[in-house]
Formats: sequence, C-alpha cells, structure tokens
Amino acid sequence: MVNQEPSGVWVVLPTYDEAENLEKIVLAIAERLPAAHHILVVDDNSPDGTGEIADRLAAERGDLGVIHRAGKEGIGPAYLAGFAHALAGGAETVVQMDADFSHDPAYLPELIAATRQADLAIGSRYVRGGGVENWGAMRRAISRGGSTYARMVLGVGVRDLTGGFKAWRSEALSRIDLDQVATRGYAFQVEMTYRALCAGMNVVEVPIVFKDRDLGASKMSRSIFFEAIWRVPALRFGPNEHAHKGS
Repeated sequence: MVNQEPSGVWVVLPTYDEAENLEKIVLAIAERLPAAHHILVVDDNSPDGTGEIADRLAAERGDLGVIHRAGKEGIGPAYLAGFAHALAGGAETVVQMDADFSHDPAYLPELIAATRQADLAIGSRYVRGGGVENWGAMRRAISRGGSTYARMVLGVGVRDLTGGFKAWRSEALSRIDLDQVATRGYAFQVEMTYRALCAGMNVVEVPIVFKDRDLGASKMSRSIFFEAIWRVPALRFGPNEHAHKGS
C-alpha cells in the first residue's frame, strides 16, 4: 500500500537484495530531508527479505511507502514505477538514488536545492570536486569511459551521463513521456538525462564522491553492460530519435 498524500520531496529507492542496507539507508535519508517528504521503496521481490523489511518500516513510519513488484526486471522499470507513484502523489521534487550507500544521503540537501534553478540536478562524479572511492583501476576506466562514450555519441556536455543520483523538478519529470523510456539497465540513466536535454531542460551537475558499497553485491551484469553499448547510439540515431539538444 502506497501513501498518496501530497508531500514535497519524494525519494524513490529501488531495491533488490538490500536487506543489510535498507533500514540504515532509510534512517540516513530521512535525517537529510525536509519535514514534507516521502520515501518510496520499490522492491523487485528480493529473495533476501528486503520487501518484508520495507513493509515493517512502512508500518512503523508515516513517511515510507512500498511498491512490491513481481520480479527483477531491471532498474529502469523499477524507477518508472516509482516516478509514476511520486507524481501521482503530488511530489514537488523527485529524487532517485541507490539503497547501498554508494550515493551518500549527505548530498541530498544540495541536490534538492539545485532544483530551485534547474529542472534536473545530477550528482556528478566527473566534475570538479567529484570523484569515486574504493574502486580499482579497471572499474574507474569502465565508468569514466562509459560516460565519455555516451557523451561523444549523443553530442552533449553532461559529464556524468551514467550517474544515478538525481533530483528532478516534478513538472520537468512529468514532461518526459515515461511510457516511451525503453532501457532496463543502467543505460536508463543515460536515456533519462538525454531525454531531459532534448526537451530543452536545464540540467546541472552537483559534485559528489561516489563510494563503493560496503554490504551486499553489485547488480552490474554482462547483459546490462551490452545493453548500454547498443542502446546509446539508438537513442540518437534510432527510428524514434529525439530532436537533438546539447547542454
């Protein structure tokens, strides 16, 4: 059951096997949000009991709701389900972030504040002041290379196109036709930012330091990686490509 009472800031938190992190991340997020807020957990039927923990927290807290999905379908569909609920619930700002503490809740006030002037604020690893911690050289190269590849193919100036820590102004998010968003894996982050740019939205990057997860396992897979390879050029050159806009 999802509480649909209007609330200023909604944080959409997709989960799959995050039982070790969920309660701690919910508490950390709530500490950084204004009084009018709502945290929405979107769980893809986690076998480790994440969904049951989310239900318990929702019964204890008035600021938390849960969407239970039938199974693991990818981060894109999970976010789209959460976005639809947030917009229907009267959100003014919609934040998307990971549940594993790689996105530090300490950055939430700055990201949310940035939406006063911007349609979309991205927590960026690749602008001055941003960075990553606890990554090996190979992962750093893959991540930075992926953002560079997407920037070059799409012809845009956003430096962290693959970043998933974002705050949207709700009226901007509602201008994107969410039914047309096709990516399921981490290329979803690229597609959403590209659609925002093509719609002429003001996109800003707020420096963050991304920290590798302490608990649980990464959700990255080979299929997710290859989806990103082919999907990025399809965004710009495919049959339904958008009117191109840089930033």
